[in-house]
Amino acid sequence: MLNAILPGTAFLAAGRRVLGAVTLVVLLALAGGAVWLATGGRRTALQAAVDTDQLLWIVAGVGLIALLWAAVVVAGVVLLFSRRRRALGALVATVLVAAVAVPAVWAGQLALTQRDLIAGVFDDGDSATVEETPDPFGDKERVNVLLLGGDGGVGREGVRTDTVIVASIDTDTGDTVLFSLPRNLQDLPFPEDSPLADVYPDGFEGANESDSLLNAVYRTGPEWYPGILGPTDDPGADFLKLGVGEALGLSIDYYVLVNLEGFSRLIDALGGITVNVNYYVPIGGEPSLGIFPDAYIAPGPDQHLDGARALDFARGRFGMSDYDRMARQRCTIQAIIDAADPMTLLRQYQRLAATTQDIISTDIPRSALDDFVDLALLVQDASITSVVFDPSVIDPAYPDYDRIREIVDEAIAPAPPPGGATPPADPAEEPALPSEPAGPADGPGTEEPTADDPVADLGDACAYDPQQAAAARAEGQPPTRDD
Repeated sequence: MLNAILPGTAFLAAGRRVLGAVTLVVLLALAGGAVWLATGGRRTALQAAVDTDQLLWIVAGVGLIALLWAAVVVAGVVLLFSRRRRALGALVATVLVAAVAVPAVWAGQLALTQRDLIAGVFDDGDSATVEETPDPFGDKERVNVLLLGGDGGVGREGVRTDTVIVASIDTDTGDTVLFSLPRNLQDLPFPEDSPLADVYPDGFEGANESDSLLNAVYRTGPEWYPGILGPTDDPGADFLKLGVGEALGLSIDYYVLVNLEGFSRLIDALGGITVNVNYYVPIGGEPSLGIFPDAYIAPGPDQHLDGARALDFARGRFGMSDYDRMARQRCTIQAIIDAADPMTLLRQYQRLAATTQDIISTDIPRSALDDFVDLALLVQDASITSVVFDPSVIDPAYPDYDRIREIVDEAIAPAPPPGGATPPADPAEEPALPSEPAGPADGPGTEEPTADDPVADLGDACAYDPQQAAAARAEGQPPTRDD
């Protein structure tokens, strides 16, 4: 039995010292390699995990090690059991070989699942806005990724992207700024050298006001002008990359679209998420029809939500502004990151991978995954801030895109203080600019949030506010459909 845990010990017990020593040395080398991969070699391990060819080699390697391990176990049983006890020896060998095979099969299945996930999500299809190059990041100082939340599903016509966030990541430090645009933003501009600027010279416009909003670009643009951008697997995403990039003054490198129809399954696969709730968040309801919510998520700290409730938390908007919802969506993203601890990922990985393939699409090429591994390791220890373009910054119906670009520039590269002086530590001394609402202090639904700085730390914005929560509870739960 010890030989199954420490291969080679049976050889030593049987007097085969050289063979036993060699086997133990090989074991120690393998163990040392595993420890290195889990610590200093994390980059190498992660790069192998996003390479479909290397994943096949990993499967083969795991199989070979399992076979050699099983051979050592059987050899140990043969050496240590006498002929009169062959039946017992065969039973022991069978049990021990099975004990070796089970984790090997599990590891092989994980590697194959990961390979299917990489091949399925990063399929290197056609894109009108991504150029295939050997070095995708090159000398870029920042990589900008457009994060979209689509509401496609049963009973819905097409996809509307109610969630539009740009993650701008510093390639040297990993510091990230999230820029959130409201779904009712109008007159989305396009670059002058794009064919879209010719058909939308005054910004994006649809057949009516509803079809002229930002959340309609993904669906309406390609319907009106199919093929205008050339061969592409997702013309709606390319429309948005060009438009949102022009609006923010950024070059959008890639997009990631999450279909919210399957969002709850992803949360359930993680075992739920934990969020802070500072005011009553509606569950269901339809503001345009005056249909009240079925219930509410009550204020409280560290609330554990399953997939269905997490989706309600991210999407609820009855009696609230879009900016309240945008803030909660960013908090939901942070909660998902927090919930994705290594043990949960390992335990639920096959389920997570299957769900991810169903709900996520992207134009990130496989050739860029190595660079994203390096970036992910930086982001883990970097700062994440967010900027929301709420009514204190812009009028969504008549947006000042020059002002939007100025704010983006300030958030990404704050101007140094005059004379190289140290910036003031007191927030009251900093320049007054509009900012992201962390949730209205006097209850949900406030259309004009008041704040002083457009850049907010995501952790602070998602923190529990006992005073705000107490005020919400004192006011009482808003009416529901049954009241």
